[in-house]
Amino acid sequence: MTQFLKKFGPGFLFAGAAIGVSHLVQSTRAGADFGLGLLWALVLINVIKYPFFQFGPRYASATGENLLQGYAKMSRWVLVAYFIITFATMFTIQTAVTIVTAGIASSLFASGTLVFWTTAVTSGCFFILLLGKYKVLDSLMKYIVVVLAISTIAAVILASTNFEGGLSFQQLIPKDTMGIAFLIAFMGWMPAPLDITIWQSIWTIEKQKLNSKVSFKDSLFDFNVGYVMTIILGICFIALGTFVMFGSGESFSAKGDVFANQLIGMYTISLGSWAQWIIGIAALATMFSTTLTTLDASPRVMHITSELLFKKTFKQGYLFWLLILIAGTLSIFFFFVTEMGLLIEIATVLSFLTAPFYAIISYILITGKYTPKEARPSGSLRLFSLLGIFILVGFSIWYLVT
Repeated sequence: MTQFLKKFGPGFLFAGAAIGVSHLVQSTRAGADFGLGLLWALVLINVIKYPFFQFGPRYASATGENLLQGYAKMSRWVLVAYFIITFATMFTIQTAVTIVTAGIASSLFASGTLVFWTTAVTSGCFFILLLGKYKVLDSLMKYIVVVLAISTIAAVILASTNFEGGLSFQQLIPKDTMGIAFLIAFMGWMPAPLDITIWQSIWTIEKQKLNSKVSFKDSLFDFNVGYVMTIILGICFIALGTFVMFGSGESFSAKGDVFANQLIGMYTISLGSWAQWIIGIAALATMFSTTLTTLDASPRVMHITSELLFKKTFKQGYLFWLLILIAGTLSIFFFFVTEMGLLIEIATVLSFLTAPFYAIISYILITGKYTPKEARPSGSLRLFSLLGIFILVGFSIWYLVT
């Protein structure tokens, strides 16, 4: 098992970052509110985003550079725009995932306040990254994702055997303002924000430092495994929400700890008290992996972007941005500790509205002169990517005018 998992790296980091709020919170809520009616949205957005997520490891494997270095070759203003967007969103995103993680830990262990667990989770992630950086992240994430997958699939099977309602596969398109807002938020982080393709390119370079024999074919296989896993687990969480919550009349709280108690409590009522640990471990593994990977990736990209913009090496740049992110996250946490729902909505909608920007610049880079011809996407993949950009822009305009 260990030898088999050594073959994987950035793909599992992608899965660890992606399988979080989008799956545990948004997908479960989609199942609770709409049953299986939003499966179309999950499948559609995963298919649309696939080429752009793939461009990260594709470019890194072909050039030995991350996407940010490629953007710098295109235009300084692309980097400036990226720097501003990332700085404006990274604190909200990190706070949102940390609050959910802390709430689940508080509920699972039935002790400690949300403040305590937020501090504990953030501190734990900080020391893991500070001491081991990519090597520890690479090793740890594989086991977290495997545990998560096994726990979640087991929970779905158990929930389905106790489900007494009728299943409807009729697909729905929300027509009211709140429904449309949720749909866009759901798709914004499904399976992940599109800027994770940049993180993917950086992780691919880091993996090559540990193993120089990693080829583009290996990187693509690794990514595809991680990507398929996120889709499968997304469907599983929608199914869980449907089997356990749909039609129950319950509404989710905006408070992280209350939400976690509701989530785990409803599963426990349906499946039995013994199932609390299955659901709890799956949920905590999901959110801890997301918190860890986002806490690693945002400082990495801000450090690299700063060096490229100022054309200067900052020896402690990663640590500087890591501390900035932690300070900003904790500051926002103390002001919005009771507004988990608001933070998630803001973060996910912003991610969806900025998706066309990341899709367009990545497409231009991967099809342009800075990418070797043999690594550029095929004609069919280019056409599919352009269709994806058109759909992303269309959904964004639909949301804004609605």
